[in-house]
This record gives sequence, C-alpha cells and structure tokens, in this order.
Amino acid sequence: MSRPIIAILRGLQPTEAEAVGRVIIDAGIDQIEVPLNSPDPLESIGQLASAFGDKALVGAGTVLTVEQAEDVALVGGKLIVSPNYDAEVIARSVALNMQSWPGVFTPTEAFAALKAGASGLKLFPGVMAGTSGLAALRPVLPKGTLVYAVGGAGPENFGAWIAAGADGFGIGSALYKPGMSLSEIADRAQQIVSAYDSAIG
Repeated sequence: MSRPIIAILRGLQPTEAEAVGRVIIDAGIDQIEVPLNSPDPLESIGQLASAFGDKALVGAGTVLTVEQAEDVALVGGKLIVSPNYDAEVIARSVALNMQSWPGVFTPTEAFAALKAGASGLKLFPGVMAGTSGLAALRPVLPKGTLVYAVGGAGPENFGAWIAAGADGFGIGSALYKPGMSLSEIADRAQQIVSAYDSAIG
C-alpha cells in the first residue's frame, strides 16, 4: 500500500543514501525528497533513483531554479518539491516528466501554481496556516487538487490535518535527522506509517 507521505531527508550524506532509503521504503513510505541544501544532494538522489526508482518516487526538495530541476532530471529524479511558487520551475519540471509540488500559502499562490501545471500543492509552512487555514482554503480549490501539509504536520496530528482536508504530508525531522542510526530511522518510519494508517481508519 502506497501512502501519501514524502520523506524529507535534509542533510542526507551520499554514503548513507541507499541504506536510509531502503529502511524508509521497507517501512511503507515510497516517496523520498533530498533537499538541495544537503551535502552532495544530486549524488544522493542519483543513488536513490538508481536503487529504488522502480518502486519509489525519488527527487529533490528546496528546488528554486529551472537549472536545479534540470540537474535533478539528469540524475534520474522524478519529484520536484519547492518551498515557493515559481511558474517557470513548475513548467520545466512537468515538461521533463517530473512531478512538481510547489510551496503555497495563499489562495492566489495555490491557483497560480495549479494554472502553471503543478502536480499538487505543498501547504508550507503548515504550522503557520494551521488546520483552520487549510479547512478555509480547501472548499475553493478545484476538485481533485492534492494538498500536502508540510511543517507542523506529523504523526501526532495526522487526524486533525486529514479532517481539515490534507491529502498527504511531507515529514522531515520527525523521520530523519543527520546522525540518526538506521534502526532509529526505521522505528520512526514505522511509527509514522502506523499513525497515518490509524488516522485514516
């Protein structure tokens, strides 16, 4: 069962990429984002895409430019996540057959991102919008729009966010921080999956 959860591996080292990816995928999370402000991110993304590209959606986060999106495509990435709305980044990502998930916070940004071709919307920072913010935004979005809450959404409040209209989540430090052992990452991934499964009933 695929779950709408993106693992955000900020600070991942290429030397641990494959091992970390494996325990996360084994736990039931099959979307992985390596933010571009990590050490040698393209190398890590390339390793993950090569090892798991047939069973996981792998790509980059903190993608701010068209050139960065193109670099991710060259190493086999299929997912582009940004903290902001940038029409050119969205259009180029989609043209390269990658999913584009721009960060939005307002209805204006949300509609502009969808018009530019975004695959889905990253409500960011989720902690600022809150579940009430999403609940207010959700009714005006076109039917079928996917919204993932990122920042302030996690296993302790999945249920509240889902009730507010979240379709999925991006999970960062609750899942992975540099220096964590594989067993701790595996435990956290399993807890996150269990919490999500419980929240959706």
